[in-house]
Amino acid sequence: MNLLELLEKIQQLFGSYGYSVMFFGLLLEFIALPFPGETTMAYAGYLSYRGQLDFGTLVILAFLGTTIGMTITYFIGARTGLPFIMRYGKWFFFKPDKLDKTQKWFAKYGNGLIFIGYFIPGVRHFTGYFSGIAAIPFRKFALYAYSGALFWVVLFLGIGKLFGPGWSAIFQLAHQYTAVILAVIGVVLIIAVIYRYRRSLSRSNTRKAVTVRQRQKQNAD
Repeated sequence: MNLLELLEKIQQLFGSYGYSVMFFGLLLEFIALPFPGETTMAYAGYLSYRGQLDFGTLVILAFLGTTIGMTITYFIGARTGLPFIMRYGKWFFFKPDKLDKTQKWFAKYGNGLIFIGYFIPGVRHFTGYFSGIAAIPFRKFALYAYSGALFWVVLFLGIGKLFGPGWSAIFQLAHQYTAVILAVIGVVLIIAVIYRYRRSLSRSNTRKAVTVRQRQKQNAD
């Protein structure tokens, strides 16, 4: 199916089912059922640019669909374990090569994969399952999964909203340079953390210096 045919089907779905397409489509995608989540979000953002859909409502429903889907898969993984997924995964469109790929990515990036996995085709559908299988504490899982979900949905909905008729070209660029985008984000976050740490350290040293001077003054008096 080419992009034009896919967009026609997405438009038909929105015409028939409205905003529920966004919620249920993304929820089912994260249970590993076929659904073009990123394309749908970008196109829905474009429809909001044209005034046909409300952008805020799209963000809320996309976020809820994504996070609920991820949470369901986390608990499935935690309850059933890897042997069950390997044995019965074919019924849920789990291909062995994708499972193997996700395992390797988890071994390489650890918990960070839960956040960046949204941007890796063929991986984001399985990070919830493997998080549960790996017994990652739910609070830690939720921190990475929910923050990543918010960034993911705002990015792809925003492409359609901000770029309007030119959304498809930007969408292709976003896919093509995902690794670069993630690297830039990573560098920015690292710089922000270092800056905050150094600023906090500087304030702490300043307070200590003031305290020392006050004590010296008191002793002199």
